[in-house]
Amino acid sequence: SSSSLSKWFKGLIALIVLYATCSFLDSIKSRWYVFDPEEIHKLAQAAIAASPDPDDTSFMVSYIIKNLTSTYPSTQISINTNESEWVFNNAGGAMGAMVIIHASITEYLIVFGTPLGTEGHTGIHTAEDYFNILVGEQWAFDPPNLKMERYTPGSVHYMPRGHFKQYKMHEGCFALEYARGWIPLMLPFGLADVLTSTLDYVSFYNTARITAREMFSNLLIGKI
Repeated sequence: SSSSLSKWFKGLIALIVLYATCSFLDSIKSRWYVFDPEEIHKLAQAAIAASPDPDDTSFMVSYIIKNLTSTYPSTQISINTNESEWVFNNAGGAMGAMVIIHASITEYLIVFGTPLGTEGHTGIHTAEDYFNILVGEQWAFDPPNLKMERYTPGSVHYMPRGHFKQYKMHEGCFALEYARGWIPLMLPFGLADVLTSTLDYVSFYNTARITAREMFSNLLIGKI
């Protein structure tokens, strides 16, 4: 009928407009980036060099937060200075804990890891990911390359958007992880294990609360 054709046509137009809008926003998202991957890498290396103990993750977190707050004005970007705000995170079969240093629509910066070791799937994401090793080692497997990738303190494991691997944080590892892209689209991967296996709603609540708080704080100062 003509009414059905009209509905299909309107739906098609809406999808075209949505696709064009998303494509345009994706093409300009870099204008909202504040952090530079190379500077974040240098900061991770500086934190390692300054640490009195190569396994002192707490010192490195403090060093990183103090450096960021002194480098970036609060009118440009909001940094979470509560370095004790660690929460468990289960994603892709791997378990660890993280402290969220920054979260906005287009960027996040966290320290993630575990002293016990863990293994899982990286997930497929709409953001680039820079995994700067602070303590321990991360191993990765990316077929058809059948040799193990090995990342040690001071190195960075770069994951392009849409790429995925198996990874292992061997015998305990912590890293400064920087992601840039559409961060909200990464959140389902980070929270899905709560709904399908762990039922750890305390961690789910705290992760959602902290992430929303930090994103809102950044939106208030115009940081998308």
